[in-house]
Amino acid sequence: MTQTSQSAAAFRKIMKQYGGIFLALIVLCVIFSVVNPRFMSIANFMNILQQVAVIAIAAFGMTWVILLGEIDLSIGSIIAVAGMVGAQCFAFGLGFVPAVLLTLIAGAMLGLVNGTLTAKLLLPSFIVTVATMGIYRGLVSLPTNGAPAMILDESWMAIGANSVFGLPIIIWIVVALFLFNHILLSKTTFGRRAYLIGGNREAALYSGIKVDRMKITIFMISGIMAAISGILLSSRLLSAQTNAGASYELDAIAAAVLGGTSLAGGVGTMVGTLIGALIIGVMNNGMNMLSVPYFYQLIVKGLVILIAVWLDVRSKRAKQ
Repeated sequence: MTQTSQSAAAFRKIMKQYGGIFLALIVLCVIFSVVNPRFMSIANFMNILQQVAVIAIAAFGMTWVILLGEIDLSIGSIIAVAGMVGAQCFAFGLGFVPAVLLTLIAGAMLGLVNGTLTAKLLLPSFIVTVATMGIYRGLVSLPTNGAPAMILDESWMAIGANSVFGLPIIIWIVVALFLFNHILLSKTTFGRRAYLIGGNREAALYSGIKVDRMKITIFMISGIMAAISGILLSSRLLSAQTNAGASYELDAIAAAVLGGTSLAGGVGTMVGTLIGALIIGVMNNGMNMLSVPYFYQLIVKGLVILIAVWLDVRSKRAKQ
């Protein structure tokens, strides 16, 4: 096979895998541009990318969890916890680096709780993370009795405000984390094990894979990704809000499922999730520009998830 034919075959494979959702993204952009010409302005485009950043990073973590056939409904609350941990670190006089490290550790520990309860106590992840979603959300309010906490550290604020080589720092962080998660999932033994566990847990056990350890580790990855999203969100808001990250778990699930991650486990890619996050970001931005009420936006995103799951089920039935 010549290099040209190999390239053509690779292109056809990519289009077959991602062509549908990429076309959906383009169609959405065209629709919103026609309805509101300001939608495609450079300023709005950069705003969309920064809004997508928080969703995309949380969705990377959610993709890992869904690949196992599990779910993590607590990531919105972890996002809020992360912002509050950072704010409290600065309140106690700690510097930027310790604040970031402690925030990431907090995210990992909250993910550890989710993973341990799911793997070791054999509780359904849906039930576990519904419970911890409420617990973690309550923890956010404890330091300030529900009031927002201002964050005035210059380095923390720079994450959400400054640019490097013409692009916001937030976007560079998304690119770095996308590459990290994509390589870890598609090019390493760890990623192959995640696929195997989600696709056939019994086969994974017979292969000698420590399924419980993998499950706990992946929930910790989800917690860390949510904590990074919390850092980015609080840096943009210049404060830690007790309601930060509310319904972000819905956006993360929608991004992953739209990108082709199967809720049954064993199928999914970070590339698809990134495109899915862009679709969610475009939808959010477009509906905000059209002044669509928030509760209608929730209805739309819920319907999007239902349609994506329905298409996933149809695809599986067609292959059987």
